[in-house]
Amino acid sequence: MPKIKTGLPILITTGAFLTLPQTAFAAVDPETNFVFNTLIFYLGGILVMWMAAGFTRLETGLVRSKNSAMMCLNNVGLYSVTGLMFWICGYDMIYGIEKGGYINIPDFFWTADDPTEFSEDGKYAAASDWFFQMAFVAATASIICGTVAERIKFWGFMVFVAVMTGFLYPITASWGWGGGWLAELGFSDFAGSSYVHSFGGWAALTGAIVLGARKGKYLSGGRINPMPGSNLPLATLGTFILWMGWFGFNGASQLALGSGPDAIAIATIVMNSNMAAVSGAITTMVVMQLVYKKIDLTMVLNGALAGLVAITAEPLEATVPEAMVIGTVGALIVIYLVPLLDRLKIDDVVGAIPVHLGAGLWGTLCVAYTKDSATLMGQLTGMFAIAVFIIVASALVWLAIKHTMGLRVSEEEEFNGLDRSFLGVESYPEFGQGSQRFG
Repeated sequence: MPKIKTGLPILITTGAFLTLPQTAFAAVDPETNFVFNTLIFYLGGILVMWMAAGFTRLETGLVRSKNSAMMCLNNVGLYSVTGLMFWICGYDMIYGIEKGGYINIPDFFWTADDPTEFSEDGKYAAASDWFFQMAFVAATASIICGTVAERIKFWGFMVFVAVMTGFLYPITASWGWGGGWLAELGFSDFAGSSYVHSFGGWAALTGAIVLGARKGKYLSGGRINPMPGSNLPLATLGTFILWMGWFGFNGASQLALGSGPDAIAIATIVMNSNMAAVSGAITTMVVMQLVYKKIDLTMVLNGALAGLVAITAEPLEATVPEAMVIGTVGALIVIYLVPLLDRLKIDDVVGAIPVHLGAGLWGTLCVAYTKDSATLMGQLTGMFAIAVFIIVASALVWLAIKHTMGLRVSEEEEFNGLDRSFLGVESYPEFGQGSQRFG
């Protein structure tokens, strides 16, 4: 997220581009401005942190029951490791970079220079920004978690998360949100369709290829063995939690609440984000009914999320009709990319690659149309640079883990389920093999 924005045009969603009404907004004193700006970071950070619960519920519902508890552990673990690494070096790597720079050597163990004083520019408490940005990084790690589920070693995954959140993510985020070379180039990504979502999607795709598919997923003759999730109501709840959290994800990326224009901007962002998700869900329901004669609930859930991912790149300067078109196309990408991955034998357990990579790239590209100051070449350059960096860097990390401590569980552990093999318990013991029922 770029730092505090001022003077942005506010688009009233009537389909027409309108500026603010002529009503004058009374200026607030610096301390009140400081309090409200800090508040939006704090509330936005809470909502984005709550998305960790959404990812946990969604992913737990979409894996088989024998791996449910392991998914919960993975999500608690990745959030905790992210918090530690972002404090050690990640945050300063992003915001300590020189203007137009490529990489920053951080000052380790970040803390505000003086937490009792205003931030450097006097607009917000620096620690509130740290919390908000940290929650974003954890969301990126959660994207990868769902793709590589059911066959990855816990500690191998935690090592990858540590490297990604402490070093890889901060490098690319510093290029834009930290004021690095992509910011100078004019690449625009309001809340992270690329910096968060396609970044996570590329890392997930690379991990899925290095890790390989689950045993029994792809059969001889090109046949595909469906491995349905264990709890669709839980996955649906997770989707709604993510949907709600996205209002903090996108809305608080305005990075200010100390003025009337900022408040209107946040309201516009939330409306556009919601309508993109709505259109994504409806599009998926209609297409699934027309093409397949049945509606796949998991596809509808991912269709709504794809709409949210796609609009994230520019939720302010799009009109409602534009937001809905962006969400619709994002959902279509998911519908047709899911079977393509299966044909390529790339096993993505929860469909995170189509949602976050496919819709993320689409949303980033749309900024060239919806944002006057953005250009097609600038958007393409940023998308390409992020893709090349994370594909190469994450592949090196995945392979290093694979050939040292090991990345994949044994066939026996995978067959028995990671809950029993790694945790020694079952998520639903009363339904497990050999369970006794009395009375």
